[in-house]
Amino acid sequence: MNLHNLKPAENSTHRERRIGRGQGSGKGGTSTRGNKGAQSRSGYSRKIGFEGGQMPIYRILPKRGFKNINRVEYNAINVSTLQRLAEKNITDVNLQVLIDNGLAKKRDRIAILAKGELTAKVNVTADKFSAKAKEAIEKAGGTVVLLNAPKETPAE
Repeated sequence: MNLHNLKPAENSTHRERRIGRGQGSGKGGTSTRGNKGAQSRSGYSRKIGFEGGQMPIYRILPKRGFKNINRVEYNAINVSTLQRLAEKNITDVNLQVLIDNGLAKKRDRIAILAKGELTAKVNVTADKFSAKAKEAIEKAGGTVVLLNAPKETPAE
């Protein structure tokens, strides 16, 4: 082993260039940043969407439509899905049961819809029910529990 055939261990070195370490590096002076202007200076960061001074695409394109920030999204579960759960001997259906069966996520709001047939007695707890779904569940002998139901105030 001699000095001329020494090599570092495999994968022990990184070929990342360190720019701007004086004239001996071959990249001294402006350190590949060019002359003058904001990009040559330290602390520079361009705004998102900046396109070098030309009109950005997000200002050229027309704005269309309306996005309601207060929209409430529901995860729709059909009555036919409740029937499948009942066939697995699940009679009380709530958010945790739906999560365990891969039908919902922790933060989902659940809406029960009337697509399909329901013959089994199922007790369902959800955020919203369609009128036909509620009717189908009660017709099969089950119960409907509405989460976060508005409290009825007595008439004065």
